[in-house]
Amino acid sequence: MQNRKSALIALLLAFSATASAQYRATSEQTVGGFVNPESVGCDVKGRMLYVGNFGSPKLDPALKDGMGYISKVGLDGKVIEKQFLPAAGGEKLNKPKGIWIQGERLWVTDIDVVWVFDLKTRKGRKLALPGVVFANDPAVMDGSLYISDNRSDQLVKVEPADFLNAKQAPRITQVYKGGGIGPNGVYPMGNGMLLFVGFVAPDQPRGIYALGVNGQIKKLSEPLGQLDGLYALPDGSILATDWNTGSLFRWTEGGEMRKLADGFKGPADFCVMPQAGGLTVIVPDLVQSQLRFVQLRK
Repeated sequence: MQNRKSALIALLLAFSATASAQYRATSEQTVGGFVNPESVGCDVKGRMLYVGNFGSPKLDPALKDGMGYISKVGLDGKVIEKQFLPAAGGEKLNKPKGIWIQGERLWVTDIDVVWVFDLKTRKGRKLALPGVVFANDPAVMDGSLYISDNRSDQLVKVEPADFLNAKQAPRITQVYKGGGIGPNGVYPMGNGMLLFVGFVAPDQPRGIYALGVNGQIKKLSEPLGQLDGLYALPDGSILATDWNTGSLFRWTEGGEMRKLADGFKGPADFCVMPQAGGLTVIVPDLVQSQLRFVQLRK
């Protein structure tokens, strides 16, 4: 127990020590043509984006209507293939939410299931998540897939994460439940610890938290808002989106919260693409059916 606590303290000290390297937004570009995009996944190796669209005329994130799809999009925001996933003739998606990409695999949550796809062959496999009612954001860490469910206030772990060709059914375990956080965005913190943010209601702000290897929850920040997307920057600070302020912001361990872009109506699960001299943050606006490309430089 003491070793795990010491590891968490060391990570937090590292956050504080490196946060002096400031990132700032230098330019923005907004691109339309999507249908309620909730998530963008960055394929860093392939230099490509994958955008989850709800696809139906009515904005209902829990509607099982088979109209959802994932688009393949270039770094310039141009749609390369509108309905890249699922493959033609395959089982339909409903309301694809969080996307995680690692190697040639893409994971996406969809209400009460999670999918894993092969980006080359488009082969996919669906996994039901018993007890999950609003699967939101996925992240792979140490060979396991972590999934948030903010409506039933829980986090679950799927082992192995890559179950596409697994002969045995993956193991699903609950790693957090009922603490009033409403987990939304999740992101690997390293050393077996998972970052996550809370999303409950406009008048019930939540903050940034860490889940330790022993299931212990560590509060990293005070309540900040209705937090959705999440990313840990190389400098040790954290990027997140907030529905209360309609913004993308940067948070440091000292408690500083600085807006990098605002004017969103539904800032959801974004991704970050490294570029020469900085980073590009691609933020989907679920409500306005747009993507915002925000350039960050030091």
